[in-house]
Amino acid sequence: MIKRLVIFGNTYHHDDTAKVMSLLDYLQHRGLDIAVEREYLHHLCGDNACGIASFEADRVIDADMALSLGGDGTFLTTAMWVSRMGMPILGINLGHLGYLTTGNLDKNNSIIDDVLAGNYRIEERTMLQVECDQVEIPHPWALNEVAILRHDTSSMLDMETSLRSNSLTTYRGDGLIISTPTGSTAYNMSVGGPILEPTTSCLVLSPISPHSLTMRPLVVRDDSIIAVRTHTRATHYEVSIDGEVTLCPTGSALTIKRAAHCARVVQLTGNNFASTLRQKLLWGTDRR
Repeated sequence: MIKRLVIFGNTYHHDDTAKVMSLLDYLQHRGLDIAVEREYLHHLCGDNACGIASFEADRVIDADMALSLGGDGTFLTTAMWVSRMGMPILGINLGHLGYLTTGNLDKNNSIIDDVLAGNYRIEERTMLQVECDQVEIPHPWALNEVAILRHDTSSMLDMETSLRSNSLTTYRGDGLIISTPTGSTAYNMSVGGPILEPTTSCLVLSPISPHSLTMRPLVVRDDSIIAVRTHTRATHYEVSIDGEVTLCPTGSALTIKRAAHCARVVQLTGNNFASTLRQKLLWGTDRR
């Protein structure tokens, strides 16, 4: 039974403040104990705090479920903070596409009613963990992808890559994406990588603008340990972990592997992979 919720949001959706406050009132009316991430609560209420409990993002209090109010970026941030606690995440879309979210906020709060009635399931999604041999990465976990990118140069990167301690290849190009199945419909898809069902046990390596025509996206087991040593004419290259960027010195090596924890994603009964493809990616739609 759900009794306590922690709530995350973003501070750039000003038009949705009234709807969110109405939702918070409804949650309290349903007898739920709620706490809102401090920066988001200040965005909603200013210095007043609205009589609602708050918490720091890096000190998430224990709860039965996390509520992510926003788009996919907000969902990824929520996953970064709560997944290690094993907390399920319910995403309500206030953004544009909202591919990771369960549904949109409506005036009847039907998503909340469905969840409180138990009309949902929890999907366990693979997350990645990344380490650099020369710098510490502050938030090393990704639900979507780890991307190796150029920084302050137009020259291509040389990325010496091994798979399970065996030399794979040297990718030469603008970068390399290591994607989870959940992230296969994000950056990976935009560079021509395959779309994967989000609960499959695999990862995808997708080169970005490869210098060689023989370089194609590669699907590997999700227990694979991937090592990448990157060289560039610049002093640093970028490592983007679900959009959080860390600069790593040229010549440094990254180790990317499946994280010890997963993201527990709440899906309403009736939601499925096929319907999500059709509704949010317009899969197979004839646009003539």
